[in-house]
Amino acid sequence: MAFEANLSAELSLSVGVGISSDASPPENRLPPLQVFRFHVSFKRAGDTPGGPVQMCSGAFSECSGLEATMEPKVIKAGGANYGSAQRAGQVSFATVILKRGMTSTRDLWQWFQMVGGGGYAYRLSAEIAMQDTAGNTVLTWGLDNCLPVKFKAADLNAKGTEIGIEELHLAHEGLRLVSGS
Repeated sequence: MAFEANLSAELSLSVGVGISSDASPPENRLPPLQVFRFHVSFKRAGDTPGGPVQMCSGAFSECSGLEATMEPKVIKAGGANYGSAQRAGQVSFATVILKRGMTSTRDLWQWFQMVGGGGYAYRLSAEIAMQDTAGNTVLTWGLDNCLPVKFKAADLNAKGTEIGIEELHLAHEGLRLVSGS
């Protein structure tokens, strides 16, 4: 009973109209966040001691796949002929794809090779910090227990003039909002 009261109070605070104070502008007056400036940082996952892991200096040109999907449970009750009840189901996370201009640094390949060679317990947590034009962090997403599942080197073409782009695909066990303004 107390849990339900706490949950109800939390939901009314986070979903209700009364969460913005008089000092902050209404949601429809806030400018949308720009997505062209971000930084990715990695650290050892779980109980492994140690600080940040320098991985390509966090310099990526593109990040996609920051999404979570909840598969609803459909309950068809006998005698209820108009529709069925929907309940919350299991949450799944999309593969996050990081892209960057290829350099002589082999950090991404070495991590992928280490995990693929049997070091599958070597997981990293990642944080993707969205920044404003001044470089201030405005929103940070966290990925728990990242596992590199695909590495793609740049396509080679003797006629091409583009910069080589490498990709790292990450499976992970959780997407969370670490901080937001």
